[in-house]
Amino acid sequence: MPPLLEVRDLEVRFATDDGVVRAVDGVSYSVDIGRSLGIVGESGSGKSVSNLTVLGLTRANNASFNGEVLFEGRDLLKLSEEEMREIGEG
Repeated sequence: MPPLLEVRDLEVRFATDDGVVRAVDGVSYSVDIGRSLGIVGESGSGKSVSNLTVLGLTRANNASFNGEVLFEGRDLLKLSEEEMREIGEG
């Protein structure tokens, strides 16, 4: 059975006046149905940005993404805000 959530080589970058900030750099993990996952790390290591990206809440104009965030086989990074809302309501 495929995982419920699979994050593959997730990268999140933010363009700023001072250059590009690499907030998340190559994070990968999977979560099977009925399982939990704890994410720990130092302050500023990208935990919050990673999770906000998975939830579709990192949609700033200066943000760019690479990798895949697969939920039930659908890449969440490629969905519109409306499609993400439909998943949340489902």
